[in-house]
Amino acid sequence: MTAMERGYEEQIAQTATRQELEQIEIELLLSGVHRFYGYDFRNYALPSLKRRIWHHVHAENVPTISALQEKVLHDRACFERFVYSLSIPVTEMFRDPGLFLTFRQKVIPLLRTYPYIRIWHAGCSTGEEVYSMAILLHEEGLYDKARIYATDMNARSLQQAKEGVYEISKMRQYTKNYMEAGGTRAFSEYYTAKYNSVILQPYLRKNIIFAEHNLATDTSFNEFNVIFCRNVMIYFNDELRDHVHGLFQESLSRFGVLVLGSKESIHFTRYSDSYEPLDRVEKVYRKIK
Repeated sequence: MTAMERGYEEQIAQTATRQELEQIEIELLLSGVHRFYGYDFRNYALPSLKRRIWHHVHAENVPTISALQEKVLHDRACFERFVYSLSIPVTEMFRDPGLFLTFRQKVIPLLRTYPYIRIWHAGCSTGEEVYSMAILLHEEGLYDKARIYATDMNARSLQQAKEGVYEISKMRQYTKNYMEAGGTRAFSEYYTAKYNSVILQPYLRKNIIFAEHNLATDTSFNEFNVIFCRNVMIYFNDELRDHVHGLFQESLSRFGVLVLGSKESIHFTRYSDSYEPLDRVEKVYRKIK
């Protein structure tokens, strides 16, 4: 064996050792967070989880994942920043307008037949999707008989959602989304501008219940006619994804509607035969058993 070959083998061995150590550190960090705080990230998809953990290592200015673990376990503020960094609050009002247009056309007629409507937005982030639903139901004359349950594991995101205050710079995009989603009014009717922010009209919040809920560890808490969970499960591994689908199947009423994200599907889960598609493109499904 040449010196070059020996050097190459040593390099491979060192890389394998670093990867094994990194895996051990990640497992210890997540186990510690679960045992001490009750937040379970152990079944999140590893590649994206690893990237976000290392991003947070650098953000906290610590040298290793082990050092991050020590700081997270001994500093509540650091833990809250850690949870916030893992929950990835990415959303906007009437995001994917085609979905909301489909919802108006195919789901609203079903909801009109119900005396009372319960909708769950699971993983609601900072609330833009929730208020989009409130506006849609208001325009369709259904908001007064509806209750929207907006949940997230991230307390900071939930607080912003409760306040209903957003950057004014986003209103142009939100207005465009609203019109493409079949909006029937001037979008500016739904907010008041103040300095560099907008405040959504208070009546949009009256039938919304905000609460902390962790899809990985918490159980079903009501029966729903509609469940929205969009672009949340793409960060879960197969085991956790199956667990959450079981939670939704248990929580949906007969003929209830499940709305998933554009990169998600009910197919290849244990519950695929429990649903029929209302719209395959927009990932809207109806529970049939």
